[in-house]
Amino acid sequence: MKGEILLPMEIINVYCDESCHLPKDHIDTMVIGAISCPLQQVKLVNKEIRNIKTKHGLNPFSEIKWTKISRNKISLYKELIDLFFSVDYLNFRAVVVKGKKYLDHSKYNQDYDDWYYKMYFYLLREIVRLGGHYAIYLDKKDTQGVKKVSLLRDILNRSLLDFAGETVRKIQIVESHEIELLQLTDLFIGAISYFNRELNTSIAKVEITNYLISVSKTSLNYSTPRKAEKFNIFVWTPRRD
Repeated sequence: MKGEILLPMEIINVYCDESCHLPKDHIDTMVIGAISCPLQQVKLVNKEIRNIKTKHGLNPFSEIKWTKISRNKISLYKELIDLFFSVDYLNFRAVVVKGKKYLDHSKYNQDYDDWYYKMYFYLLREIVRLGGHYAIYLDKKDTQGVKKVSLLRDILNRSLLDFAGETVRKIQIVESHEIELLQLTDLFIGAISYFNRELNTSIAKVEITNYLISVSKTSLNYSTPRKAEKFNIFVWTPRRD
């Protein structure tokens, strides 16, 4: 992902979301993910997603969420997955955290929020690259994240030796119900989380998860090759020494 240099002034929007990210949710797996899309294609993709919603009897501005999946809408979610894989300008990356119960923040002089944004750094460092310009949108986690995301922007730019801050132009906290591509991210990370938690509570969710595995040609619970650009997964586990 790092090797190719983008054409000057090309702007990429990156839409990020997370699943099971709360520190005391008693869930041992966390997934954060992002879909990237060139700014010039964003309106087209959002329109296509709204058209799919309408086709399947939904209000075009209703929110698509993993938690809303039902048997009578399986074809809707499969069509959304097909849309993503039918175009070459949409890419997805996820970080799957396994073993939240083993986190030891005191050992690394950090708190949970510090660690949480480190995971975002691991997610985004393989998406942003020198020569491109990025606008990153994070689904709203809480009301305390503004300073943290500003620091994350600075760290990402410095990691690229871009001290002028021209690569990552902004990181903004947004509401997912307002952005279709963020809802598509929610669908993907929901399936990845469901599979890694080995859940089997919904026939519809199992079918959608298996469909994503089939179309993406990935297992969802192992890291893909780092060079995999269309659908990339990185599995992270805390040290236990």
